[in-house]
Amino acid sequence: MCSRHLGIAVATLLCVVAAEVHAQRWMIDSTKTRRDTLQLPVVEVKDAADEERFAITHAPDVQMGMINAGKKTEVIRMASVIGNTATNNPRQALMGIAGLNIFDNDVTGVNMSIGGRGLNPNRNVHIVTRQNGYDVSADPYGYPEAYYTPPLEAVSRIDMVRGAGALRYGSQFGGTINFVMADGSRDRAIGGDVSLTGGGYGFAGLFARVGGTVENTNYVAFVNARHSDGWRANSQLNQLTGYAAVTQRLSESVKLRADYTHMYFEGKQPGGLTDDQFSRDPSVSLRNRNWFRLDWNLASVTADWMIDEATTVRSQFFGTYSTRSSVGVVTSITTPDTGGVRTVNIDTYRNVGNETTLQHDVNVLGTALSFLTGIRLYTGETQRRQGNGTAGADANYAFTSPQRLEGSDFTFPTMNAAWFTELVLRPVERLSITPGVRVERIATSSEGYYRFRQQAIDTTISSREERARTVMLGGLGLAYDFDNVRLTFNATQNYRAIWFSDLRVTIPNYAVDANIKDESGYTLEAGVRGKITSILSWDVMGFMIRYNGKTGEIVQNINGTSVRVRTNVADAYSRGVEALADLSVTRLFTESANAVDVHVIFNGTMLDSRYDTPSDTSINGKHVEYAPSAIIRTGLQATYKGLRGSFLVSHTTEQFTDAKNTLSSANATAGKIPAYTVADLTLGYTYDRYSIDVSCNNLFGNSFFTRRTGAYPGPGIIPAEPRNVFATLRVTF
Repeated sequence: MCSRHLGIAVATLLCVVAAEVHAQRWMIDSTKTRRDTLQLPVVEVKDAADEERFAITHAPDVQMGMINAGKKTEVIRMASVIGNTATNNPRQALMGIAGLNIFDNDVTGVNMSIGGRGLNPNRNVHIVTRQNGYDVSADPYGYPEAYYTPPLEAVSRIDMVRGAGALRYGSQFGGTINFVMADGSRDRAIGGDVSLTGGGYGFAGLFARVGGTVENTNYVAFVNARHSDGWRANSQLNQLTGYAAVTQRLSESVKLRADYTHMYFEGKQPGGLTDDQFSRDPSVSLRNRNWFRLDWNLASVTADWMIDEATTVRSQFFGTYSTRSSVGVVTSITTPDTGGVRTVNIDTYRNVGNETTLQHDVNVLGTALSFLTGIRLYTGETQRRQGNGTAGADANYAFTSPQRLEGSDFTFPTMNAAWFTELVLRPVERLSITPGVRVERIATSSEGYYRFRQQAIDTTISSREERARTVMLGGLGLAYDFDNVRLTFNATQNYRAIWFSDLRVTIPNYAVDANIKDESGYTLEAGVRGKITSILSWDVMGFMIRYNGKTGEIVQNINGTSVRVRTNVADAYSRGVEALADLSVTRLFTESANAVDVHVIFNGTMLDSRYDTPSDTSINGKHVEYAPSAIIRTGLQATYKGLRGSFLVSHTTEQFTDAKNTLSSANATAGKIPAYTVADLTLGYTYDRYSIDVSCNNLFGNSFFTRRTGAYPGPGIIPAEPRNVFATLRVTF
């Protein structure tokens, strides 16, 4: 994931024979090298340039601290994205990744919520989310919601590894996504850029970055501010993000890097809607006292050591100290807010960890072999408090009785220790075999109390739970290369530990089965990808995910109220086909660099994701939650000298939000999400150091929604934003 470093010897060679960017990123496929003769790979500049033209790119088989051979990988280079990066629009930014199901209810992109292959998109809960190779979520095993997404204006590239990434990055079914931040200028002591963005509904954004290289030190820092009044009443928000990183080369074989990220967000939340309210006027707000705040702090220190031309070590220390706070009324949206005390929820996350990898390349009996092994040590603690707040309408997150909360007060410690190893074998020239294994210890616990009032009697119950398990996962990847075509197959075991929110929850409209258990299963992938010179790039992958005891939500009537209950619903499967094609129409007729470069892009997924439990006819054969049968994204992209443009259309078929496929519910927390189509248009021009981009999200102004929720930011239906236009002016220096 953080693939910037490979060693001074390789970097020096690449600076001579290839584009400078490849030297800076240290990305080399080392298994194609005879290390015993010190003959390093040859990099062809033309091939790299061709790849930059396409939306479809893939990670090298071997990178610093990573093995990608035989896996489904996708790489998005942000410099080639034509889209609205000022608001982190994921439909445009992730156009080159097939089959993503995206929540569309966050105008600033503070939470990029993506899923795929039948996995819930909510805050990337089924995808290990990283920045520069380290975790950014609240607690990767106890509460893996990613409340922070870096500003895409600051990102160099986005790497994604699907379910086979479980062996290297953790046992989630959805794999991993890594946002690699851009470094400072390599050839100047100081340089940077400034962007100003304005948009509808009072949107204003500022991005300012400075960076450079002084002798052996590279540095970069940026600040990003966003404000929006919101298209619905009671939805104004402010966000401020700051980042700084320093990379120091201590010697020709040792490099240190340190970075720090701070993000502050506060927004008023207009609440959800019922189906009838949405159909009549999706802009209406029925809550005017709900607020949400994030204070996110991330830090890491990474050491890279090239012991010799065949052996490298990377050790990365990382930590999180963050809070999530909310205040408001989250009772059923059918119950009016008549005033009175509000509910306050405050989480504090304190996490530290280390991942250390050893990579060694060698030639054994004429067979090139790349070996990777590593360990992960992690400990985290979350304090979750819930109680009564003030009766006002302001953003006041204070408890009225902090010493004795009316709701609950719990501490959730998490511990994770893992050992993983993978290797790439090339017994013959075109074939690679990649076996791997991961063994990890996961321990989650909870300790605290909760209170409730029944028949005028206050009751306090103390609770302590501990769950510890040791899990071993195995996997095998195969790849065979023809001329410009690669066949791949992968089989990997997956595992998902229950979260501490599954151990204890005190939210209206929502409940958790006390006997909920971890999920297990596997992912199978078989695909083919290829490229026809600079004309066509394509990738087709068939997949199947099998879940044992899949966790999901069913609607139950409790005391006359529809409540979403989280439980191990049943065994389930997701199977389908993902296809991505990028056709350069221009290259069909000419190779001239002066011609308009027009690309037609197709991104499609067909999915069948269902519960498989013959003993329960009410669920057997039902669709898994948030698993649309088809997701299609297609469009045109064109560039000509300083001009650029992009027109993309996305269509997602209907999907359900609970395991019984409820069509609707009175409080709208469960029900169908209808099919929807949305289009995005971006036009831009660059002259010298200046550029301007104008984008229109939801070009045709369609009314749709992608999410129902039982708590914040609802409860109920969360409408997607209507048509909105943005303009960005950027100056580099």
